[in-house]
Amino acid sequence: MRIDYHTHHERCGHAVGTLEQYVQRGIELGLGQLGLSDHMPLIHVDPAKYYPEMAMPMDELPRYVEEVLALKQKYRDQIDIKLGLEGDYIEGYEDEIKRIVDAYPWDYVIGSVHFLGEWDVTDFRQTAGWEGRDPLEVYRTYYGAVGSAAETGFYDIVGHFDVIKRFGYGPAPEQSAEQEALENAALSRIAASDIVMELNASGLTKPCAEMFPSENLLRRALALGIPLTLGSDAHDPAKLSENLDKARAQLLELGVREVATFDRRVRTMIALTE
Repeated sequence: MRIDYHTHHERCGHAVGTLEQYVQRGIELGLGQLGLSDHMPLIHVDPAKYYPEMAMPMDELPRYVEEVLALKQKYRDQIDIKLGLEGDYIEGYEDEIKRIVDAYPWDYVIGSVHFLGEWDVTDFRQTAGWEGRDPLEVYRTYYGAVGSAAETGFYDIVGHFDVIKRFGYGPAPEQSAEQEALENAALSRIAASDIVMELNASGLTKPCAEMFPSENLLRRALALGIPLTLGSDAHDPAKLSENLDKARAQLLELGVREVATFDRRVRTMIALTE
């Protein structure tokens, strides 16, 4: 059975396509399970004053859930639809995040770090935020937040573990040992928290030109026994499952034979297919 657990649609403002178009595309592709996992509404900045088209408005969240559940029922004989959420981890806003996570019958929640304070390090409009900063310190803050997210218990999956590399910014080569130590510390916290990590294929089409996480990091995650799942991070139904064939091939080459799926936040490992 093939799966794709990371997708975004028009409600978030920076993606296109309706939820039903994603479902129909998933059926065309022969997916066994499709996770609909749009961005959690912004909770730490005023959406009216922040960069536009970042996430769905808060009043759309219940409508999003209702629509996914309706589609799950409508297409139940053709594809297994999962109700997911990509829930930002933002240090200091744990109570607000928990309220959202606890309020709905999610099948799974992806814990991703996009924001360091009010700076979204994954937004192409905000790359100027790197100016005047020590990249190693940014990485230290980022990987600290990833580890903290894993330990909250809010999340089932760690999203795009090393997305901090997206635009090519990072510590100097002579700081590689320090960078590796930060990565390993975060991986250890994920392993100790017994949550899943995704292999997110979208990095292949970004300036970094490699998946999240990189093969090197993926090997380290596997050595720690961290379970994996798969996501395309599609922002267009036409991109659904893009490059997941490469992700599956990489996992099989590394000896992975099972991937994680979820139902009402209960994990089940299923066979990985080519």
